[in-house]
Amino acid sequence: MTRWVVLGVGDGKRARGLQAAAATAGVPVQVVEWRDWLAGSPALPDALRTPCRFKVEPPGDDPQAHLALLHLGCERLGRAPCPAPERGELVGADAWFAGFEAAMQRLTALLAERPLAEPVNAPDEIVAMTDKLLCQQRLREHGIATAPLLGAVDGYDHLVAMLDREDLDRVFVKSRYGSSAAGVIAYRRGAGRQQATTSALLHDDGQRLFNVKRLRAYQRPDEIRRVIDLVAAQGAYVEAWLPKPRAGSGHFDLRVVTFAARAAHRVARVGQRPMTNLHLDSERADPARLMPSHDLSAMEATAEQAARVFPRAGIVGFDLVVRRGEARVLEANAFGDLLPGLLWQGRDTYATALT
Repeated sequence: MTRWVVLGVGDGKRARGLQAAAATAGVPVQVVEWRDWLAGSPALPDALRTPCRFKVEPPGDDPQAHLALLHLGCERLGRAPCPAPERGELVGADAWFAGFEAAMQRLTALLAERPLAEPVNAPDEIVAMTDKLLCQQRLREHGIATAPLLGAVDGYDHLVAMLDREDLDRVFVKSRYGSSAAGVIAYRRGAGRQQATTSALLHDDGQRLFNVKRLRAYQRPDEIRRVIDLVAAQGAYVEAWLPKPRAGSGHFDLRVVTFAARAAHRVARVGQRPMTNLHLDSERADPARLMPSHDLSAMEATAEQAARVFPRAGIVGFDLVVRRGEARVLEANAFGDLLPGLLWQGRDTYATALT
């Protein structure tokens, strides 16, 4: 069996999931810590000298790696090094991305010197999916239906001007470099009132945001302005609010994981709030129990068509909304295979990757 090398976080859920599947399949796995590679350890260059599959996992579970990427990004952007964020603090997303992009460029150079290492997802494809605005634009350029894009936004006043220009009353403001709904704001207005629903908690000092697992609905204009300004200062964009199909008292969207551009694991995420991410207390459901056959076909076809936009990415998670036979991609995620216990043809995502 071809051995695997993983750049990740050794005690994180992702590394543990892959290691468990590999133990069952008898596949050797070597995990190299992000923090060690960023500090200049030779472990990764050494591990990639001999034939292997190479998988990059996100560094987010490791505060030390996160801070190293923040500092690398600050240096790249000509900023002074920022202090270490508190746990869950949403700060410097644009600097983090600049550091992450630099790390992926370094990884691309390393892989060019290690031709026996076969990347699961090429670093430049990972970068293309991590910049959420450019990712959506790339999908649209290839004819993939997405939520209508209004573009980058620099603050509350800019958002209001956008809505007035487009004659819209509800949109999603999304962090350009975020993940797992962090920094996403569902904004609506009407009849002299407005509301911003988000997992970003405004600290009592009014100067900082923290990502939490309970959605909060802001209705005071001063708080809404502050939350939107803080998210936008780190890079954000606006897209139209697509209606999601109903399921009981809630509604749902879908996560589909593609392997070599073939749709495999799929799950409906059912919730009653605007964001239906599973970690925000939404429930899993079988799409086949909620959707007619023509919607299921649209889901599979669109996910596979979208996967071909990233030809050097072997595993991609897509979030979609499907209604009346039309599927739209909400997001492409290079790290979208973290779905513990979800099986497709008897295998979880990690076991499928190893086959």
